[in-house]
Amino acid sequence: MRLSLAAHLGGDIDGAWWPHTSSVAQELPELVGSLHEPLGEILDIRINWSMTEGALDLESMVQTARLVAGRRRRPRIMVVDGRSGCAKLLVVPHITSQTLGALVMRCAAAMPFSDAERDNRLIEIAELVMRTAQVESANWVAGMRSVSSAKR
Repeated sequence: MRLSLAAHLGGDIDGAWWPHTSSVAQELPELVGSLHEPLGEILDIRINWSMTEGALDLESMVQTARLVAGRRRRPRIMVVDGRSGCAKLLVVPHITSQTLGALVMRCAAAMPFSDAERDNRLIEIAELVMRTAQVESANWVAGMRSVSSAKR
């Protein structure tokens, strides 16, 4: 299970989940089991993508070192609500390289990098992915709250 969680939940991104395959549905039971302890019984899972959307290609970001506005895809975010807590997870595409994926997982869990590690272009990419995910998460969650308020 490739899951990282921040020590304190409640940010725009609380961690990351990195499935091993493109079949998120097959790996979901293991994720739910892993989140049971920090969140309690899982009550709801929401996602910000549809099956027709392509995932954010982190590998192309490594090559270009920036998001190209016309070709940008939203990072995949998952909100997992439990009886005793909630976590907003960045879903790392399964095709992401081991090195970049590990760095994104660390960023998502707010794990610091040493000065020696900071001299790495991939860390810049991982941080760019995180900033993009944080903005997407904040906008998406705000939109969900607006819809929820309108229904009342």
